[in-house]
Amino acid sequence: MYPRSYRRPVATEVPESLAGGYREAAAVLELSPNASAALSRRCLQNTIREVAHIKKANLSEEIKELISLRLVSSSLATDLDAIRQIGNFGAHPIKDTATGTVMDVEPGEAKWTLDLLDRLFDKFITQPAKSAERKQALNAKLRAAGKEEIP
Repeated sequence: MYPRSYRRPVATEVPESLAGGYREAAAVLELSPNASAALSRRCLQNTIREVAHIKKANLSEEIKELISLRLVSSSLATDLDAIRQIGNFGAHPIKDTATGTVMDVEPGEAKWTLDLLDRLFDKFITQPAKSAERKQALNAKLRAAGKEEIP
């Protein structure tokens, strides 16, 4: 049997409440880009709420708050709104104004939403955890040497 998703595993530092949503979005990527994008959108909102502690009336307002607090780079800020928009295509029947046909999420767009979640997890969860671990190890060494610990 072949795995349904070829994405790298979620870092162990990512809480299961977020990792589970990510894995679910990755698992359905090949089967349904629409479903994957909608699940990624929900995972994005959960990430903003759990990690940045921002809770507003809707995801658009939460993204604006995250950006206004300058917690993300400008390139990440641009991509955050893209994942919201792509997720909307997956969750709602949005029609092409010229043809009237419902617009689906393309596989590349759904993959982009997962890539963005990877970047968010790395910025807000994985890298801070690794940094804290390295600092803890250095402080243990400093203590053993009779030196002052770093704050």
